[in-house]
Amino acid sequence: MPTIDEELAQMERDIRQLKVEYDQYFGGGRKRPPTEIEWRIDMTIKRYAERGGELKYGHRFRFNNLTQTYAKYKDIFRKKMQQKEEGKIQRHFGAAAKAIEAERAHKQEETSAGAASGAFRVTCSEPERETEKVDQLYQAFLQAKQLAGEHTGKLSRSSFNEFVRKKTKDLQKQNNCKDVEYVVEVVEGQVKLKALVKS
Repeated sequence: MPTIDEELAQMERDIRQLKVEYDQYFGGGRKRPPTEIEWRIDMTIKRYAERGGELKYGHRFRFNNLTQTYAKYKDIFRKKMQQKEEGKIQRHFGAAAKAIEAERAHKQEETSAGAASGAFRVTCSEPERETEKVDQLYQAFLQAKQLAGEHTGKLSRSSFNEFVRKKTKDLQKQNNCKDVEYVVEVVEGQVKLKALVKS
């Protein structure tokens, strides 16, 4: 029987995966919307809504945040579904992710997720502690590669985390700086991941 922490962590992963798969669907990379993941998230929400009284404050706070994020995404997906059915949806990188990127940029002042320019930026100083940022960077990199039609089979989250951790440490040492900015961008159809020193 999974713990509440494990279930909430799974729900968080599912919400992120749902966003990725919906972006692929609206971008023309998937044939069907990811209804299976949606169903799984809905079941978790239903179960915890019924057991609300059992949750400690920290769990309830996290659960409520996840539920709100999910509701926001659902609303965006619903509108995009309407557009898709009416044939209004644009199929190119940036357009599919723009609405959700705007949502994310709004929540994170320091992450300027420039969907319009096709670049995703995130600043790290201690990647081992900033797992959420590294995770977003990984998702953006993966998604950009998929949208560019590049092979992602060899890409793994653990090796990516290790790369970011090592690269950040090396650059901090070489340049005696605290922050390193990572940029995912598409240059002449190829996805690049750049590490820039923030002075």
